[in-house]
Amino acid sequence: MAMTAAQGEARARNFRLWLTAGPGLFWIVLFLLIPSMVLLGIGFFTSNDYGSPVLPLTLTPFSQVAGNSLLGWDDGNIIIFLRSLEQAGIATIVSALLSYPIVFFIMTREASLRPLLLLLIILPSWTNQVVRTYAWLELLGPNAPLSAVAHALGIVPPDLGIAPGAFAVTTGLAYNYLPYMIVPLYASAERLDWTLVEAGRDLYASGVKLFWHTVFPQTVPGLLSGVIFVAIPAFGDYVVPQLLGGDKALMIGSLIANQFTETPDWPYGAALTIIMLVFTGLGLIGFRVLTRKLGGAGEATI
Repeated sequence: MAMTAAQGEARARNFRLWLTAGPGLFWIVLFLLIPSMVLLGIGFFTSNDYGSPVLPLTLTPFSQVAGNSLLGWDDGNIIIFLRSLEQAGIATIVSALLSYPIVFFIMTREASLRPLLLLLIILPSWTNQVVRTYAWLELLGPNAPLSAVAHALGIVPPDLGIAPGAFAVTTGLAYNYLPYMIVPLYASAERLDWTLVEAGRDLYASGVKLFWHTVFPQTVPGLLSGVIFVAIPAFGDYVVPQLLGGDKALMIGSLIANQFTETPDWPYGAALTIIMLVFTGLGLIGFRVLTRKLGGAGEATI
């Protein structure tokens, strides 16, 4: 039966779609999906004396993640997991608190100047994260300028720095991921209905009330997007806790990396990765449910 014009157009459209999406889809399957499936499989193998995965299949790596070992139960992994959540949460809150004044400083400048200011904020994130984190190590390490101030105030003992430590990790995470909060907030701020702000001013609303009742509700979608863009990578970050935290602020990313490098145990490292991905996915689902319940927040990109 001869092909109709509509069928031919549909086939051509599908061909163009596959031609456009095909390379990206191939890249995702080859470099994301397949390695993830391999990692999933390794998590169920037994670890030999060299830390490599071997048969038989077992659930021992997941038991180790829960804290079970030959010496009994250990809460070390749970503490590291909770510390990672804490650091990611604090870094996200700090990023949000810093982003609002920065965004509205940019918004109050001339329109021709705004792209340049935004570029200046984004520009440092184009450099390597290791370089940026080492810069903070020079500021927060022993005998560094900020550590000297902290010592003078009695915050840290002599000959010790703010780094390594939890505060240094929080600072590094907030700094590294700040642009990822600023950009979506700026996108929301560009769509602000300024007539609502002017109406609040006409009613003599205080600055706090004006922000809370007119500005904040309109920027919630951008804020929620920023929370996702900051919290997820901060939770699994490796570079910042490794350089600024050391053994004092070990996080899940460093713990996983150690299983593939310093103390090889591939199945255990794979199991840790799987658990981290599962909890991240559950967090995303829960966050999505929450945004749908919040009026007007469903526009957030997740």
